[in-house]
Amino acid sequence: MGGQGFKDHFSGAAQGYAAHRPSYPEALVDFLAGEAPGRDLALDCGCGSGQLSTLLAARFARLVATDASAQQIAAATPHPGVEYQVTPADQSGLPDGSVDLVTAAQAAHWFDLPAFYAEVRRVARPDGVLALISYGIMELDGPAGPVMQRFYRDTIGPYWPPERRHVEEGYRSLPFPFREFAAPPLAIEVAWRLDDLIGYVGTWSAVQRARTALGQDPITPFRAELLPAWGEPETRRPIRFPLSLRVGRV
Repeated sequence: MGGQGFKDHFSGAAQGYAAHRPSYPEALVDFLAGEAPGRDLALDCGCGSGQLSTLLAARFARLVATDASAQQIAAATPHPGVEYQVTPADQSGLPDGSVDLVTAAQAAHWFDLPAFYAEVRRVARPDGVLALISYGIMELDGPAGPVMQRFYRDTIGPYWPPERRHVEEGYRSLPFPFREFAAPPLAIEVAWRLDDLIGYVGTWSAVQRARTALGQDPITPFRAELLPAWGEPETRRPIRFPLSLRVGRV
């Protein structure tokens, strides 16, 4: 989740990130593996706690997952098919022309993109695939939805790092100097209890920055406001995260 001198908004929340960030749909992994020129080696950069890495490992003979945060790697989900490494996204150390698929899930907006793209060009096989993946604002139906939107926009809006706008824009404003092709419509779909949602929101970089700036936890009043709209806390409510992809051949 970063390059040399990366902005570390996540090491302090690595355990929560591992516990509460949603996983990706199998349809995403099927699509990426199907477009790759081979299934020998995939590289997942800015892997965080391995949400996408562990899924890709089932499709490739070898999966290398890198993150510049040692704390994120320490909290990552162990998997026999995943080789975790603490290293910036632009310094994989892999041989030239060896990688079938390079991914960066919810991470590319933190990278030194020119250096990362140079690394992608170096390690990718001919017609290798690069995929930048992001998910933006969750879709939550019913009366809880507006409460969620107000917290995101008004309460912690001022504390989002400027890079967040790239996620909200689905990475459309990021430079992408590769032969781009369309991805199918994909989304993360979960059924969460109230405290599943609260745990996820607690991993947001803006929430962590707000805690520091305000000297108190904005999550406590948010949960209190959300509870009447949610109802019984153990009730599982459907939540959808539309995925945005920039996918291209190297």
